Amino acid sequence: MTGERIILGLESSCDDTAAAVIRARPGLPRGTILGAAVLGQDALHGAFGGVVPEIAARAHAERLDLVTEAALGRAELGLEAIDAVAVTAGPGLIGGLLAGVMFAKGLAAGRGLPLYGVNHLAGHALTPRLVADLDFPYLML
Repeated sequence: MTGERIILGLESSCDDTAAAVIRARPGLPRGTILGAAVLGQDALHGAFGGVVPEIAARAHAERLDLVTEAALGRAELGLEAIDAVAVTAGPGLIGGLLAGVMFAKGLAAGRGLPLYGVNHLAGHALTPRLVADLDFPYLML
């Protein structure tokens, strides 16, 4: 990366639909969250005692634009400010992943932006580095 970039991140691997706008700077180990939004699905799945994949996938398809708009609004940026799109590409519930990846592909293709698939488990493993200066290797439980 040669300069500062604004990245839109999308997550739809299970039952929460999320978007975040991140400022990434070269040479810095972590980005700055400029805006984020999450829409949960607890109310949709509660009666079933767990996540219903088909319901989750439909809810993601209906909500990805909403969380994207909310994250951009909280960042006080428009879609034209985005330099790249990152999206959870797996593992996860296939319907939710497809909804997220297709939404991200559409945004990236429509704006001529690079698209990056992110491994959901790698995201969990790297999250502690957002709040602590950890060196590799470290143990995840």
